[in-house]
Amino acid sequence: MPRRSKVLSGTLVASALLLTSIGIGTVAASADTPAPAPAAAPAAPAGHTMAVSTAGSPEDPDGDGYIPANPPVTGVTPSTKEPPHRYFHEFQANCSVTHTAPDDPIVFPQQPGTSHDHTFMGNTTTDAGSTTASLDAGSTTCLASGDRSAYWMPTLYDGDRPVLPVGPQTIYYKAGVTDYTSVRPFPKGLRYVVASPMQSAQEFRDHPGFVEGWECGDSFFNVDFPTDCPQRPDVQVNIRFQAPSCWDGKNLDTPDHKSHMAYPVVNPGTNNNICPADHPVALPMIEFKMAFPVNGDLSRVRLASGASYSFHYDFFNAWDEATLDAMVGHCIVGGLQCDARGYDQTHPEAGAALSEDYELP
Repeated sequence: MPRRSKVLSGTLVASALLLTSIGIGTVAASADTPAPAPAAAPAAPAGHTMAVSTAGSPEDPDGDGYIPANPPVTGVTPSTKEPPHRYFHEFQANCSVTHTAPDDPIVFPQQPGTSHDHTFMGNTTTDAGSTTASLDAGSTTCLASGDRSAYWMPTLYDGDRPVLPVGPQTIYYKAGVTDYTSVRPFPKGLRYVVASPMQSAQEFRDHPGFVEGWECGDSFFNVDFPTDCPQRPDVQVNIRFQAPSCWDGKNLDTPDHKSHMAYPVVNPGTNNNICPADHPVALPMIEFKMAFPVNGDLSRVRLASGASYSFHYDFFNAWDEATLDAMVGHCIVGGLQCDARGYDQTHPEAGAALSEDYELP
């Protein structure tokens, strides 16, 4: 579990996400087969190509970039309640890498090969053509079989060698607001992008999702990859970054893939976090905690999207609704610190949300 906890405040600044093209072939892997090493990447580009999506998602038939929720969530106001204090209200989704590909079904839907290379986790079928229905029919490398969501981030390279996280990675689902009892499950098909490959180093550092930046050994809060990274078998480069957790209740996606989501804000006159009035629906706050098996000399380490501060990630919700509802209710609303089956070792009397096979009982 994390050593530190960050209280989020501020609002999400919507900006268009424009990605580059790096032609790297897809490397597929099944849920029970380790992902083979992808092809070597070409040299890092000098800058980002200002590419623009030329196709819309099949779930956006009028092509305006908005995918409305059906039904929308209405009549919600940001909760200002203060429930009994619980230090934790979270669970983990532990998901392994499935494959890499220059695809992005949110930013470049139906356009294979148009994006820079991404490292995908969770759903094994994710590609440029992915939709809510296709993900729902797919399989997963997440421990909880009900989590068929797609998670992805730019591929990290050491020179031209891809460095892929090994084993289940930690994806936290937390309460981003003080009233953890107001958090509700993600609507099926919700998707969004966290941060931007176009951001500057200062924008990365000042981003409301910044937790500890890049870390290695005893070096934390780095915007650039750490220069002091011990070369030991037990040392890896890590990053922790949090997503917005307040939803407008209306759209599963918007043209910039961000505006329908916002970060919590501070309730004036208090130290409490609440959702802003225009994004009143409290959802789980996702936090990526990724570990890359590289250490020592990091001078040749880079991201497929560019510099270290171009880190960003995408989320496309395809949880089985009953499973997600059980995990959110038991762990977040219940004020527990749960593992991937919804079990809190410090509160064994609370039981678990899922069976030992990570299935609904």
